Amino acid sequence: MSLSWRSQGPAAAVVLLAVACALLLRSPASPAAPAASGGAAQAAAGRSVAAPEQACPYSAGGSSTRRHTRAQPPAPDGLFIVRFREYAMAEAHRAALQAALSGSGSGGWEWVQRRNPAAAFPTDFGLLRLAPAGEAALKARLAALPFVKDVHPERVLTRSLMAASAEAVAAAQHAQFTACGAEGSSDEPCVAKRPGRMQTRPTFSLEDNLEAEDGPAAEQGVSAGAQRVGNDSYAAGTAARRQRRQRVLLQSPESLASILQADKVWAQGFRGQGVKMGVFDTGIKGDHPDVKHIVERSNWTHEPTLDDGLGHGSFVAGVIAGTDPACPGLAPEVSLYTFRVFTNDQVSYTSWFLDAFNYAMALKMNIVNLSIGGPDYLDLPFVEKVAEITSSGIIMVSAIGNDGPLYGTLNNPADQNDVIGIGGIDYSDHIAPFSSRGMSTWEIPLGYGRSKPDVMAYGRDVQGSRIGGGCRSLSGTSVASPVVAGAVCLLSSTVPEEKRWKILNPASMKQALVEGAVRLPELNLYEQVRRSVLSMPHSKLVDSAVRLPELNLYEQGAGKLSVINSKAVLDSYEPRASLVPGALHLADCPYMWPFCRQPLYAGAMPVMFNATILNGMGLVGRLEAAPIWTPADEGGALLDIEFEYSGQLWPWSGYLALYIRVKEEGREFEGSASGEFSFTVVSPPAKGETAERRSTVKVPLSAEIIRTPPRAKRVLWDQFHSIRYPPAYFPRDDMQVRHDILDWHGDHPHTNFHDMYNALRDEGFFLEVLASPLTCFNASNYGAVMIVDSEDEFYKQEIAKLAADVEKEGLGLLVFADWYHLDTIHKLRFFDDNTRSWWDAATGGANVPALNDLLVPFGAAFDAGALDADVHIEGVQQQFRMASGVTLKALPAGAWMHHAQEKKRSADQPEKKGPPVLGLFQHGTGRVGLYGDSNCLDSSHSRSKCFKLLTAMLAWAAGEDVPALTPASAQLPAPHGNFAGLPTRRTDFNFTEISPVLQHPLKCYRNAPRELQGASFTRWDVAIERPPRQGLPGQQQQQQQQGGGGNATLPQPAGGDLVAQQRAAEAAAAAAAAKAKSEQEAAAAAKAKAEAEAERQRQQHEAAEIAARKAEEEQAAAAAAAAVRQQQVQQQQQGQQGQAGGGTDGTGAIITDAEGRQHPDIDALAQAGQGGPLDVAKEQRPLQPADGGQAGGEGAGAGSGARFASLVHQQEAASTSAQGGRKRGSVLRLSLIQGALLLSIAGLVVWSRSRRRRGLSLPVRVHSRKLLLPVWGGRASEGEERRRHE
Repeated sequence: MSLSWRSQGPAAAVVLLAVACALLLRSPASPAAPAASGGAAQAAAGRSVAAPEQACPYSAGGSSTRRHTRAQPPAPDGLFIVRFREYAMAEAHRAALQAALSGSGSGGWEWVQRRNPAAAFPTDFGLLRLAPAGEAALKARLAALPFVKDVHPERVLTRSLMAASAEAVAAAQHAQFTACGAEGSSDEPCVAKRPGRMQTRPTFSLEDNLEAEDGPAAEQGVSAGAQRVGNDSYAAGTAARRQRRQRVLLQSPESLASILQADKVWAQGFRGQGVKMGVFDTGIKGDHPDVKHIVERSNWTHEPTLDDGLGHGSFVAGVIAGTDPACPGLAPEVSLYTFRVFTNDQVSYTSWFLDAFNYAMALKMNIVNLSIGGPDYLDLPFVEKVAEITSSGIIMVSAIGNDGPLYGTLNNPADQNDVIGIGGIDYSDHIAPFSSRGMSTWEIPLGYGRSKPDVMAYGRDVQGSRIGGGCRSLSGTSVASPVVAGAVCLLSSTVPEEKRWKILNPASMKQALVEGAVRLPELNLYEQVRRSVLSMPHSKLVDSAVRLPELNLYEQGAGKLSVINSKAVLDSYEPRASLVPGALHLADCPYMWPFCRQPLYAGAMPVMFNATILNGMGLVGRLEAAPIWTPADEGGALLDIEFEYSGQLWPWSGYLALYIRVKEEGREFEGSASGEFSFTVVSPPAKGETAERRSTVKVPLSAEIIRTPPRAKRVLWDQFHSIRYPPAYFPRDDMQVRHDILDWHGDHPHTNFHDMYNALRDEGFFLEVLASPLTCFNASNYGAVMIVDSEDEFYKQEIAKLAADVEKEGLGLLVFADWYHLDTIHKLRFFDDNTRSWWDAATGGANVPALNDLLVPFGAAFDAGALDADVHIEGVQQQFRMASGVTLKALPAGAWMHHAQEKKRSADQPEKKGPPVLGLFQHGTGRVGLYGDSNCLDSSHSRSKCFKLLTAMLAWAAGEDVPALTPASAQLPAPHGNFAGLPTRRTDFNFTEISPVLQHPLKCYRNAPRELQGASFTRWDVAIERPPRQGLPGQQQQQQQQGGGGNATLPQPAGGDLVAQQRAAEAAAAAAAAKAKSEQEAAAAAKAKAEAEAERQRQQHEAAEIAARKAEEEQAAAAAAAAVRQQQVQQQQQGQQGQAGGGTDGTGAIITDAEGRQHPDIDALAQAGQGGPLDVAKEQRPLQPADGGQAGGEGAGAGSGARFASLVHQQEAASTSAQGGRKRGSVLRLSLIQGALLLSIAGLVVWSRSRRRRGLSLPVRVHSRKLLLPVWGGRASEGEERRRHE
């Protein structure tokens, strides 16, 4: 490239500056970078793609530490994990795939070589890139191979994720209802899913909680952490409260190790020596001054560095093995192995974890700590690899999640039986509000969840190491997790080496932790007594010794970690089996909530309890026989306990479910019941043993039995028709909650409806859970059945049986729906970068079309919508909020209908009735109540409660008179609404794949009454019809009397004629709708036909024009050829012969090519000013933009047009004749100032990329989301930002 003093304007410099900025914004290892040079090469079958090796700086210190720094390539789209049935070297797997997929159609895939320490060991998976064109077919071929286990998309795991802003959420609440994405709705997208593996709240925060806060948030008294979805987003805590907590912590003379009494264990000579600890996090410096015993550091990411650029990995390592006296770790002499599986952007891929896990098993690691989590327990490659890790004897400790204080929010993998799940508390032994609560939701709806977390540890304002040394404070359950991991390392070192790893395994260590844990008393500032405690003076609050009730089993698990108690368990430990929890005293309140809140009684649905069997004797085991119940008193003899358990205990654990009933003869009994059940676990003999290992477990059980309550107080909850994420995408129930897009809390009275459960018990109602179809209960036992926020379909036998129960058995039916709007459902579609697929919502907040099918026999229906409005039921419930609900489409005559409040446009405007939202009516001997929203009953994201309304509706449904619900002014004299245009189901979604109702035949499960298990329900296989719509009796006479005088009145038909007329009207309406639909279809077909005819005519016209142009071009070419021949004849006649080249006038106007043909010399003509190259080229090719829009002219003009097309880089722009003439190129010309600027920018690019290769950050955050590019006049696209890994 040459420079010219002559300035060509600022255009070149501007474009160069834009290109330089784009280069700076791109990471050297961008995930979007192509694997092959050029980025356009097609994938070849079996071709190995190696990651480019990059220079990787080693740390200055730690020379004895092994280091693996080969950078992994970032995972682009189209990558899939292929799991094999056996372990083999990667090359052997690749060769097997190449051989199996050879032949026709074998292309479209490539083997991605993974350069990391695990490459030296056998592996059980491969990473393949599949071409998009044949992706589905190739996946099917791969899955059919006998040595392939399955194929899964490569997944991204992102740990720190931002949420929607509070301002945007508040702005979205301005309208009563606007469809998602419609005009007037929120500017936010319908779905704000964070990148990476499906997550909810981040598992850790990197804020120094002890540092002073500043900025506008601090001035307003709101913590910085509360502004985003993080570990403090649950509360709007004030700065003063934060400062008080800081003062208490700063004045505490004890370190974490001292509080946990680890120093007493150190005094006995145990400091974690001889134990291998693996930290899966963001890495650590090799010469970290406070972490001394780093044996090996390995990097599994695409960033070519071993160091921690974020701070979390250093913090976790410091909590486990730190030596700083101000913040010592619990096991300072443990052998530490760091696995850098997260980038500085906190992003990881499943394949990185799988390789790192395989390497940990190859190194025979003893303990690993994971600080990640998410709601997807069906991510099979990850979940099954975790089970394989624990199967190899490695003890895994993991954070339970930061989704508290909501129930049913356990994160995976901490919710697995073989993993030790850790919750968080503060230094006052109060549960951290961010700590996730149980129960597990894997087993819902047919079963009952397990108790988690396993134990609690300090997770708030915990001190750990900084990146370069010194101490800092962090909060989160991922902080509590390394506290327990450090304790496990310390406890392991106390076991004599000769038997250490013979008795220590995931089960035995969990037994020691659980049995040594101490139950937490709780001063529950956040939940139970918030108002009374916050009203107390600060001094009284601090000095008060009042203890309030303990936490329940699903909040604290076994209790707080106790290092001393767990050491005592290990000191005398012999391999054995046990049950968690070790005793079931169902009346022990509040620890055994919810069981302690409702005694047992005869005729009730079975009380289900799901316990965990721990088998410390071996990896596998089995129950020798079914457990045996042995009563200890009269009440115990009245208990009927049915057991269900794992056929095989693996890995190290299994489940034991109890179905507890009271026998019919105990209907009048009142008193306690106690006894014990026992079972024997058998495991294969250990190494050197010949006999099987056996362990008998005895578990005490006690409960309270009361007389069977009256029917009016017994309520049945329908759990069977509730579906949640996973296995499908079910969207949130409140459309205004943008940061949590999933309905994943279980929709159970003991998870996200736990406040409702407590409110019903406070009012004397007894709530039983039906986890079988609606045909599996005796309606004469219950005052009402509740169907709340149901997503599944209904068997037609359920509809018929429920209608008969209401009409003839006097059963009450309460239905609480949720939003349903097809347009919004479609707009909730989003592309998931985890699974490389589009996610479609299966239904709305509730399956309203299915609910309308259920309501057919009652002559009622819900409408479509997502209404946001205030509701006030005078005399029953003060104003509360309907959050994304539906209105009532139709009600029968005689129903009582209540309306939402119309939103006022001004303060002096009178209140008007809004849309109908609550309906109540009599049907036969029973009663039906309908409300269009469940948010006011839900404890997750609830904006207001309506428990008083619920209890009033239950009392009314059971037959009680509630005048405030049924005022005369609210009663309908005639039917409301109609059934035209009811909400319809999605026609583009296969609901059968996720619906238990559509997948399985009708049956009663083990959770149903014994007498109905195996029953046939053919008697309910009848046609379902909607009843005729007619007014109230005597309505016609009233209308005639009110008409009076000379007012003409229409004749009123008799009862039979009225029914016929009503049916005829409905038939006419249906016919009119069908006719309108057919007319619309006909109009659409005519329009399509007209468009097709117009397109055909347009194509014919274009073809005719092309033919005419071709004819003209042929004529012009013939004329040009004739002119050339005539010119040649004239030259020959001039008498000059035999010239090899040149021209008559010295300009070289005529040249002769190698074949003897003569034609004009275009270059010579251009230099001589006899017409530019465009004069000739325009006859050979169409005009191009690089020609500057000229069809002719001088050579200088053509050169200027060519230079315009090559401002940034040299580009061939000269025209070429049809006979093969030479090409002319243009030269870039810049001024001196522009050239200096270009060189400066180039130097900056080289310098910045060099720092990035070495893992160093730039002084200026040029990759900020707020950077505006002056050339393009806009911000970088969100997709590009998401793909960056700098």
